[in-house]
Amino acid sequence: MRIIEPAFKLSTPYAPFLVRPDGIQMLRFIELQGRISHRSEDKMLPDSWERFIKAVVLEHGDWSIVEHASLTCTIRMDRGICLEMVRHRLFSYTMESTRFVRYRDELEFIRPTELKPSDSAVWELAMKQSEQSYSALLALGNRPQEARSVLPNALAATIAVTGNLRSFRHLFLMRTSRETHADFRRLTVPMLEEFKKVVPLIFDDIEPNARQIDNLRKAR
Repeated sequence: MRIIEPAFKLSTPYAPFLVRPDGIQMLRFIELQGRISHRSEDKMLPDSWERFIKAVVLEHGDWSIVEHASLTCTIRMDRGICLEMVRHRLFSYTMESTRFVRYRDELEFIRPTELKPSDSAVWELAMKQSEQSYSALLALGNRPQEARSVLPNALAATIAVTGNLRSFRHLFLMRTSRETHADFRRLTVPMLEEFKKVVPLIFDDIEPNARQIDNLRKAR
């Protein structure tokens, strides 16, 4: 049994690890598509994306053009929070399947953020027992899809989440709020900070731990 921390990385088909220049290229691509409506593509300059995004998206509120740029966030998280993630319907998901994966090595678990330290021993015992029961069921000839029934929500899973920048903005507005499950916020707050570093402007107004009702006023 191994206890791990949640983790994530951002990528596109053309950038296995996204950095700020890639994010700026995304915004330049958005600018190019946005200029189609006024046939002003010839007005683009190397640095005009910032002025264009501020004027058209942030000030005028035309968030639809932000949907032209997408990226993938590959996340290692517990399966319980995965079930909350997939409720956001405008993403594409590929998730590690306990039906087909036969775990032969140590299982990985993610300890709940707000678990009291005094209760850690009880939690760890439960994880060890689930790991032992899973291995025993496999040894008895059961398939992974039957053995998985003894695995807990704390089991770590990898999920690829692909969506456009507007969808990710909505995710952060909803899932970095103070009402969000602590184990979800444990992921989304660092994710939001990384998005702010990589993609300028689009996410800068989102503050972690704000009230969800206040964030919804920004979800244009």
